[in-house]
Amino acid sequence: MRKRKVPFSLVLCGLLGMAAFATPGPAATVGPVSDPIGVVQIGPGQPIVIATWLVTSGPNAALGTDSQRGVEIAIDDQGGKLLGHPIKLEANDDGCSAEGGQTAAQKIAADPSVVAAIGSSCSSAAVPGVPILWKAGIVDVSPSATAPPLTAPDRSHDYDGFLRTAHNDKTQGQVAATFARQVLKKSRAATIHDGSPYAQGLAAAFADNFKRMGGTITSQEAISVGDTDMKPVLTRIATGKPDMIFYPIFVAEGGLITRQAKEVPGLQSVTLFGADGLFSPDFLKAAGDAARGMYWSSPDLTPQTLGPAYSAVFLPKYEKKYGEKPTAAFHPHSYDAANMIFAAIKKVAKTQGGTLYIGRKALRDALFATKGFKGLTGTVTCNPYGDCADPHIAVYTAVSADPSKFVPGVDPKKVYPTK
Repeated sequence: MRKRKVPFSLVLCGLLGMAAFATPGPAATVGPVSDPIGVVQIGPGQPIVIATWLVTSGPNAALGTDSQRGVEIAIDDQGGKLLGHPIKLEANDDGCSAEGGQTAAQKIAADPSVVAAIGSSCSSAAVPGVPILWKAGIVDVSPSATAPPLTAPDRSHDYDGFLRTAHNDKTQGQVAATFARQVLKKSRAATIHDGSPYAQGLAAAFADNFKRMGGTITSQEAISVGDTDMKPVLTRIATGKPDMIFYPIFVAEGGLITRQAKEVPGLQSVTLFGADGLFSPDFLKAAGDAARGMYWSSPDLTPQTLGPAYSAVFLPKYEKKYGEKPTAAFHPHSYDAANMIFAAIKKVAKTQGGTLYIGRKALRDALFATKGFKGLTGTVTCNPYGDCADPHIAVYTAVSADPSKFVPGVDPKKVYPTK
């Protein structure tokens, strides 16, 4: 069944209604701190609570588990403490869905001890979840929710507490289109999205840039999460005679499209092109040998780009702690998100008699004021709408399609940019 596209603004209205959100009012004074949203008070020996909401179950679990690990390593690097207080991590599963995001955010918002949140993994979870957190005065930094509307200048004030260390998909869409047109010399492309804010936004960004560069978009199709028979939509695509299909979706449906495209007349030799939602060994397990030779756009995780702090220091810690290589692309972004939060807490927290006081709006403002922060992903600087990334997007190709050989830059091999 073809899924009707629902505008981002209408999704918000349906999910949020007329709720009131965290806005400055008369300052509340607790101990040495006055803050118009509220103050978190942490007694002697009590923990600083950070909540994560990342997808840790289902077919996309590798994405959130990988990000969770980045946060855990950041805590390890702090010695497990901040300003003399232990750091407590409360993990929640966002399900990579609107329902999961809403549930996780409600749980976090109900806990007044939570200082800040890291998540969600997916834009579809962020859309309903972020406003719930901000209504409670909880600032949130996402390592991988990349949909453009989340940080658009005209976004709702419901998102005033949201930032991200991940790129904006306007950047990823441009890189993918440039590679398709200028390197692969493709002239006719079709796109597929799954109705999620991430997939819709990235497919649209790709299509806009591809057309601007002189290419033709032959079809813009949609599937629904949970679909298993992709042949009807692929057959419609085949009638337009594209030379490439761009499908920035997730593991389960992406694996089926990759396999079934090889069985549709007219598409057997068409170039397949995914994005960071499919950049995982789990996708290679789902797609099998059909993924060989396909392409992905995803964060550039090569040593030449991220440097020795990532390749020589962080990666060995990761592999020693978890007994395997990273399983997705956003572990350095979650590491940076956690360290941004720690730095902001150090900046605004006040101590009196062994008790720590953290103003909620002060913490939010300190995060938005982040400039020149040296992270694993580059130099992080936040704009007024929450985009903080130093974006480095690469294009990779599957050499063997063997999930056991998944090493970004090697296999999948980085093919763009070449420097």
